[in-house]
Amino acid sequence: MIRHLVLFKLDEGVARDDPRVVEGVRAFRALGDRIEELRSWECDWNISERPNAYDFAINSAVDDADALKRYIEHPAHQAGVALWREFATWVVADYEI
Repeated sequence: MIRHLVLFKLDEGVARDDPRVVEGVRAFRALGDRIEELRSWECDWNISERPNAYDFAINSAVDDADALKRYIEHPAHQAGVALWREFATWVVADYEI
């Protein structure tokens, strides 16, 4: 099994209630029910206010590298990524569990 973690940082001056952000969050929250490769799916706003904290996180799991590839290439995932590119940057970590 592979754990897939993503941490998002909103661009300077972009707020959580920005309509683009609201739509991006909606798109990502829906992925857990739309992509069969996902074995677990969590995403939400970070509650930490530390200066080095990211703003939003995804914590998910898939069976293997092929399932991760299918998830990444899934049209619903790609649509969500396209939204987030407009207002955020992110870092990714994938590791075996």
